[in-house]
Amino acid sequence: MSAKVIVPSEDVDTSVQLPVNVTNRRPRIGVMGGTFDPIHHGHLVAASEVQHLFHLDEVIFVPTGISSFKQDRDVTLPEHRYLMAVIATASNTRFSVSRVDIDRPGVTYTVDTLKDLSRMHPEAELFFITGADVLPQILSWKDSGDLWELATFIGVTRPGHAIDVSSLPKGTTKIVEVPAMAISSTDIRERVLRGAPIWYLVPDDVVQHIRKYGLYDVSGKIGKLEK
Repeated sequence: MSAKVIVPSEDVDTSVQLPVNVTNRRPRIGVMGGTFDPIHHGHLVAASEVQHLFHLDEVIFVPTGISSFKQDRDVTLPEHRYLMAVIATASNTRFSVSRVDIDRPGVTYTVDTLKDLSRMHPEAELFFITGADVLPQILSWKDSGDLWELATFIGVTRPGHAIDVSSLPKGTTKIVEVPAMAISSTDIRERVLRGAPIWYLVPDDVVQHIRKYGLYDVSGKIGKLEK
């Protein structure tokens, strides 16, 4: 399985500027925001491929607190989504998980995520990793004009899935094709609900966490952590 940087339109910069001297460059940190309800192998493969292609020193997974886009459905409690992300990323030394969004009161906005991480990593160059289908919506996000100053945006998509990002400022966005992005958190939740297996779609220990707390099952529980 391999990924590649593709050219979705002439207005999008897809070149990968690799450091000439890795000892003298700024740290390069990927920021992978998402609901992660649940996190799955598609997320992990995408993060790994982007880390490799863009020579990132670290990828920080940032589970959303209260999503501004998903207030119309029940979302699993933040602590579960955080713990599943920690479990899923534990074996990769270049992956970490941040509580910055779930610990911030109120609705989660990407601009706040990037500002907080910029303060925590003032010397770093940030790369925000998201699904490419989200990119055309960025101009409608809170303080969208500030986003381009805070990070380079990397849109991850499945092969052959065209994305029109011609409306975005030139040089701010890169597109990467990753086959494993065909996996969907929505599909995983639906499989649990109907009793279908989710092995090999999510890490084994995440499967066990979902089973232990009855996440996404027919009872409708969204889970409570044991005291």
